[in-house]
Amino acid sequence: MNVGILGGTFDPVHLGHLSIAEAAMDQAGLDRVLFIPAGHPRLKQVEPLASVDHRLEMVRLAIEDRPKFQVCDIEAHRPGPTYSVDTLVELSAMLGPSADLFFILGLDVLGQLDQWKDPVRVVGLCRMLVLDRPGEQDFDWAGFYGRIPEAKGRVEMVTAPLVDVSGTESRRRASGGESLAGQVPDAVAAYIRERGLYLTARKGRTAT
Repeated sequence: MNVGILGGTFDPVHLGHLSIAEAAMDQAGLDRVLFIPAGHPRLKQVEPLASVDHRLEMVRLAIEDRPKFQVCDIEAHRPGPTYSVDTLVELSAMLGPSADLFFILGLDVLGQLDQWKDPVRVVGLCRMLVLDRPGEQDFDWAGFYGRIPEAKGRVEMVTAPLVDVSGTESRRRASGGESLAGQVPDAVAAYIRERGLYLTARKGRTAT
């Protein structure tokens, strides 16, 4: 069984995330994709605005009509910083030896892999499904493999349609009460509106 892993803050989950998951599933032959909202992402400088429970629920709503997509709360309430290697170890134990793990990430994030906790073990536990990112055409592959030679043969490129959405823009629109059409699934937009999420963003406070 081929299992894709798509991690992130999902603050909020948007149509770009779904597009990436679908492209990875189709091109890598994945049987399912796990969406894993982070509790306390280590490399993010700013904590998510919405609480982890809200972010989990938004992902559930976004994928409720896609049976091959699942939400996983393995990182949601883990104390302290979130480390991908710990998640991969836990998932490997949970899913068993019949599961092959595929970590879905952007080419920009791949370039930071040497900053992760135990990157050699990470690439040993999973294959990397890497999406092109604007401005990354000159990615230094020689330098990357020089830093992590164990990644050779463990990286596969995936092409996804460019969807012009972002969490930053979705939060900006939500903070002003603007429509989120074309940004997030309808059910997620309704959830944000009904609970007033991100309305406090302009005041610098965290939505709970």
